[in-house]
Amino acid sequence: MGIGAILLIVLLVLVVAIVVTAIVVVPQGEAAVIERLGSYTRTVSGGITLLVPFIDRVRERVDTRERVVSFPPQAVITRDNLTVAIDIVVTFQVNDPARATYGVDNYIVGVEQISVATLRDVVGGLTLEESLTSRDTINRRLRGELDAATGKWGLRISRVELKAIDPPASVQQSMEMQMKADREKRAMILTAEGQRESDIKTAEGQKQARILSAEGEKHAAILSAEAERQGTMLRAEGERAATYLHAQGEARAIQKVNAAIKSAKVTPEVLAYQYLDKLPKIADGQSSKMWMIPSQFGDTLQDFAKSFAQKDEDGVFRYEPPQVDDATRDLAEAEDTEGWFSTESSPEIAEAVAAANAVAKKPIDPEVHELAAKQQDPQGVQDLQNQDDEGLAVRHRDEVDG
Repeated sequence: MGIGAILLIVLLVLVVAIVVTAIVVVPQGEAAVIERLGSYTRTVSGGITLLVPFIDRVRERVDTRERVVSFPPQAVITRDNLTVAIDIVVTFQVNDPARATYGVDNYIVGVEQISVATLRDVVGGLTLEESLTSRDTINRRLRGELDAATGKWGLRISRVELKAIDPPASVQQSMEMQMKADREKRAMILTAEGQRESDIKTAEGQKQARILSAEGEKHAAILSAEAERQGTMLRAEGERAATYLHAQGEARAIQKVNAAIKSAKVTPEVLAYQYLDKLPKIADGQSSKMWMIPSQFGDTLQDFAKSFAQKDEDGVFRYEPPQVDDATRDLAEAEDTEGWFSTESSPEIAEAVAAANAVAKKPIDPEVHELAAKQQDPQGVQDLQNQDDEGLAVRHRDEVDG
């Protein structure tokens, strides 16, 4: 092989090397920081970039994707002098690769150190209980501090989370015992509260039952008294009507006997005969020891006959009965006694029984309210009593007229 061929091969290799070093491929999600003669020129990402051979070079390739970094547990002292171990998870993204390259030596170590310092500052002002219950507050403060500190490095802090807060074993055991005691306390309080509510409800139910029972007894007593009053009034009304009818019957019987005597035109001789006929029966008494007839009994009969008789031509006193008018003759005649022994109730009694049945079938509450209203209004009670008396008087007049 000649020298010319060797030179050609060397030239070709040199051209290929220059071409390879002049072409840079930057994948998507990555940025390349390019320097020219040791000075920053530009940042390229996602594609093919041409460099000036032996003058431009790639200083750093930076991952521009969002990254999640978990830092090891850090010992932090709380305000109540308890040491707790806290794990931190930081989510960040490189927005300016040039600043991330030239602004800090190792931005991940810087984020870790700033996170630890900020965490100790934040948690140092809180108690253990506040640290356990204030995760959101701690996360917001850590994110704000980190975002402000790492902004000049070209980083954007997206999220900061406390993964775990582990107190000492003894403290954790004490906390568990305290929580158990609190839960038992709350359970006892809830049990006592439930028992109290149950007792109150039971007492309230018994109270309502007694009130309702007393109200029912009062209603029953009112209805019983009202029924007794109405029964007494009806019995008194019946007795008064019976007495009146009995007296009216006796008067009618006397009128009937008197009319019959007048219609029969009884002579003094018949009366004298009846008188003499009854004398032995009058004397025939077990308690009669002595019976005397007046000596002038005949003269008395004679005077009686003279006062009611007229002397005829023969000198004999003869009794002429008076003329009987039509009213007396009608009164003496027989009456229709078919309805005397009827067992059917009168319309008034049937009406009273129907009213009593209607009252008995009414609900208790409306009747009791009506009675209570009557009790609260004495004038209304008096008016009702006067109406009852007027109704009874009208029925009496109807019976008398009948």
